[in-house]
Amino acid sequence: MFYREAGDFKTSYVDDSQTFPIRFDRYRYYAVLMVAFAVIPFFVDSYWANAILVPFLIYAIAAIGLNILTGYCGQVSLGTGGFMAVGAYSCYKLMTAFPDVSIILHVIAAGFITAAVGVLFGLPSLRIKGFYLAVATLAAQFFLVWLFNKVPWFYNYSASGQISAPERTVFGIAVTGPNTEAWAKYLVCLLFVMVLAWVARNLTRGTIGRSWMAIRDMDIAAEIIGVNPLKAKLTAFAVSSFYIGIAGALFFAVYLGAVEVGEAFGIQKSFLILFMVIIGGLGSIFGSFAGAAFLVLLPVLLKNVLVGTLGWPTDLAAHIELMIVGALIIVFLIAEPHGLAQLWRIGKEKLRLWPFPH
Repeated sequence: MFYREAGDFKTSYVDDSQTFPIRFDRYRYYAVLMVAFAVIPFFVDSYWANAILVPFLIYAIAAIGLNILTGYCGQVSLGTGGFMAVGAYSCYKLMTAFPDVSIILHVIAAGFITAAVGVLFGLPSLRIKGFYLAVATLAAQFFLVWLFNKVPWFYNYSASGQISAPERTVFGIAVTGPNTEAWAKYLVCLLFVMVLAWVARNLTRGTIGRSWMAIRDMDIAAEIIGVNPLKAKLTAFAVSSFYIGIAGALFFAVYLGAVEVGEAFGIQKSFLILFMVIIGGLGSIFGSFAGAAFLVLLPVLLKNVLVGTLGWPTDLAAHIELMIVGALIIVFLIAEPHGLAQLWRIGKEKLRLWPFPH
């Protein structure tokens, strides 16, 4: 009824090609940003930040990174957990080696280090693809976890093998360490999410993004029309790994504070983020957010309903969660391969044409 394009005229190509060409969409986007920055920090408590908001924001960054590689460029990867570990351990080494440098710069530098590692492990994509590339990235996952376990230099020769984030501040406010306020964690992660999502959206709409999608759709045809497969694939691995590295650094430094690589960044982490991308929608920035929200909220909802309300055992609720996630992946792959993002798109189209049939 109110979601209409009538009277919403475009007078230039730039206006017509903007991210939100419909005025209502732009207002809704600004309203969400205003609530996220100006309302939620005043009401968020430790439970909401640690159980829902902060993990959702961090997983959204990782899902965007994997979506760039798999959804936009068509390069299958099962090494997301390992690349998150690279970001986490890089951030840890930088924090301990340069204590006077801002934690924001440490997180960004950890992203660049992970990008370099991602390009290194992305080199096989120039020769192999599909299942074989998935196996190659799976090997990278196991190798990186083994490396961080077996080389004591990475965890500063700690007897426990864990890494712990020292306290660091931004504008005098602690954002890492045991004294960090919930709203400070949330705002740091939200700032990274906003900037990285904006960059990803513009990258995928530009020349680089179009070359990624050309490689995804048919790499031989893309090469014939002038797309350089070497440049396209390696830039996809670099950008994807940069995002995942930042997610790993935030996951360690801001969210958990102390991690052990096998528990925090094992193969289950790679599959979790892959499931977020599949359920949310391949080749969609919004789908990355939708998938991350779904798989962060689902365990919390099931725990509150099954354990808190019905009194079921915790292990039974965890098994039911796995069954539901597996069933949903099968349903989405069969019924709607483009995930929640496509359902959202269809819903908006129906709303634009309502009450007329579609």
